Amino acid sequence: MQDLPRDRRDEPALVDAEAHSAGFRQVREARRLELVEDYVELIADLIGDSGEARQVDIAARLGVAQPTVAKMLKRLAEEGLVQQRPYRGVFLTEAGRTLAAESRERHRIVEAFLLALGVSPEVARCDAEGIEHHVSRETLDAFRRFTAGQGAA
Repeated sequence: MQDLPRDRRDEPALVDAEAHSAGFRQVREARRLELVEDYVELIADLIGDSGEARQVDIAARLGVAQPTVAKMLKRLAEEGLVQQRPYRGVFLTEAGRTLAAESRERHRIVEAFLLALGVSPEVARCDAEGIEHHVSRETLDAFRRFTAGQGAA
């Protein structure tokens, strides 16, 4: 306990079990949604850039095999986030477009916060890709306020 800063020595080593498990539930849910959000955001970006999102392009951008993409697209279709049309690619439903926009906005806020802290643009972009899925609304609002005060967001 000697290594802890003076103001941390009086804190209990563990929070109560309910609070502890709530934190882990939140992380598990964020992990479950992370891939879903990455896919719908990428599909929206591909459609915005080239007018279409094809399975082969999704696989190339994510660095995975096409069967992996096919399995995930089936899941996204079952969740009502995408529609697949033979020979026409993948399209987002209204729910998919909404989720993609929310994910993109979270990414933008986190990236702006990291840039305001002095993180390099490349590292900020990469780090924001992971952080955006695990940040609470309260923390996101704090990031937004901080960057607004810095004139960055």
